[in-house]
Amino acid sequence: MSPADTPPFPTAVSDPIIRRIVALFATVAAILVVVAAVALRNISRATASNDWVNQTHAAILELGSLRGSFLASDAALRTLLVTGSEQDEAACREAMSNLSENLEVLRALLRTDRASAPALERLDALSEGRSKLTRDALAARRGGKPEAIRSLVLADTAAGVTSEVRRIVEKLKTEQMALLAARDSEAYLQAQTTRWTVGTGVALNFLLLGLAGWLVRDDVRARRRAAEVLREANEQLETRVQERTAELAKANEVLRAENLERAWGAQALEHQLRYNELIVNSISDLVFVLTKAQNISRLNPAVTHLTGFETKELVNRPLQSLVRLGGAGRPAVSADPLAQALREGREYREADAFVKNRAGAETPVSFMLFPLRDRDRVVGGVVILRTREKGV
Repeated sequence: MSPADTPPFPTAVSDPIIRRIVALFATVAAILVVVAAVALRNISRATASNDWVNQTHAAILELGSLRGSFLASDAALRTLLVTGSEQDEAACREAMSNLSENLEVLRALLRTDRASAPALERLDALSEGRSKLTRDALAARRGGKPEAIRSLVLADTAAGVTSEVRRIVEKLKTEQMALLAARDSEAYLQAQTTRWTVGTGVALNFLLLGLAGWLVRDDVRARRRAAEVLREANEQLETRVQERTAELAKANEVLRAENLERAWGAQALEHQLRYNELIVNSISDLVFVLTKAQNISRLNPAVTHLTGFETKELVNRPLQSLVRLGGAGRPAVSADPLAQALREGREYREADAFVKNRAGAETPVSFMLFPLRDRDRVVGGVVILRTREKGV
């Protein structure tokens, strides 16, 4: 057979097997492109939906923290008004700072939720009102105005600020839970669509790539590796979520216990102060509570009964404007033995003195001074005047 009689070698274009393989790979490529496009779109939507879900969970947790911060600020304020210590003042300021921080975080989380804007504005107003109440109460305490402090606290209690905050927080939580349910449903549908699309594409690929087993085996192995990586990542994420949830639950339990302890402490101190006041008011002798500058800060009803002055007329007045030291027929003491006794932290007993009433008449009394100490520091004194007959 001559070379001219030899049949031509089939080219790549004329070979039907090669054309079928090319068509097969073209079809597989087209299916892969479609599946990848749909999957990427759904994955993008699922990622955005997961971000929404995480944001909603964070907003719900932050609402609980906001409510706890508001209750903590209320407890810290009432404790401070009772004790007046620097430590409680710092705790009050820290509670107000935490409340402001919670509001800032909550506004950031709900910045895209227009429906919650009125509730957030109201929470801002209530927070500002609580800050103003704290400043006014501290100023009144430093100025020695217990009635003003009592009026501020009663006005705040009557306004029902705590109840209103609780209602607003519960309303926002309900709205966020409804939004969370809708977003979970949307995420589930998107995941179902993604699974259906990927499953359909895989089935078609297996059908078309059945003619080329080695490609199918490589593809299956690659998918198995990807599925294993995804499973491990999901297990790690689940573990981290459980650990974080346990930490948050433990922190909430500790905060709840601390709030209960503070409330019990404040209630016990309030009862003790009430008992002390009842004891002082039941004494028939004249009792004055003085500051270190010898100004009257408190007095019992016996003083009002003897002098005719009302309590509000005597508070913050110097004791010397009402009481004169010195015996009958003798001039008043020129030196200031009270100031010296307060400086030295000692008692001043059984001195002769006179008490003026509203008409200017003087009543002879026996004068006793007892220093008031806060730890090792003298902060004022208690004066007890016992009436006696003139000439005794």
